[in-house]
Amino acid sequence: MQWWPRSGTERQAFKNGFDDLMPAAPGIFAWGLVTGVAMVKSGLTIPQALGMTFAVFAGSAQLSALPLIAAAAPVWVIFVTALVVNLRFVIYSAAIRHEFAHLSWRRKLLIGYLTGDIGFVKFMERLQRDPLFPHKDWTMLGSSVGNWLAWQVGSCIGIFAAAFIPPHWGLGLAGTLALLALLIPQCLGHSAWKPTLVGACVAGTVAVLAYGLPMKLGLLLGVVCGIAAALLVEPREPHVHSSMQEAR
Repeated sequence: MQWWPRSGTERQAFKNGFDDLMPAAPGIFAWGLVTGVAMVKSGLTIPQALGMTFAVFAGSAQLSALPLIAAAAPVWVIFVTALVVNLRFVIYSAAIRHEFAHLSWRRKLLIGYLTGDIGFVKFMERLQRDPLFPHKDWTMLGSSVGNWLAWQVGSCIGIFAAAFIPPHWGLGLAGTLALLALLIPQCLGHSAWKPTLVGACVAGTVAVLAYGLPMKLGLLLGVVCGIAAALLVEPREPHVHSSMQEAR
């Protein structure tokens, strides 16, 4: 498997994806920092936290699992919660399956592991602007590597600095505000804004209303309801993929 772009066009595609991600890097870094601190504050050792951030690499799943781990919830509850929270990546995979169907399974695994929310969104924005741009896999990898680096640097700093960061600094609020600065433009800044906005509003509302549920299950319920609401209002446009195929 080719691990690094060789030709000039491949390097440019990787750079395009990486550059697309950079404006969002501070927000991703901030949320990674918050998650790193949260893992240690929840009782994980530094090796355990490092293992979780590199193996799982899914902030929402990590943050949803941490209170369950701290509450000694059954393993199956932790597993199902993390699984449901990350179901959106199944939708992501379905959205880009036509672009990467020709790749080897190893390359698909690499892209799948590195893919994060913001990296995926940046790739889709470029795909909407130009459905026929070359070296899509390298562009996706560029966005995903930028996402991964911003997250892991923030997360590792949070893990090692957790003992020295006092709670009154309010990093959780800072991370939330940073994500809101990313979320709002993503909800309104593209043609398919309606499902995204509806899903985000429903998920947030349900999660707040169900905050008192045991074992932090309000977050899980919010995610499920948000995904369901987004799918209900998603426009059925099968001609989009067919027209893209014809353009190829």
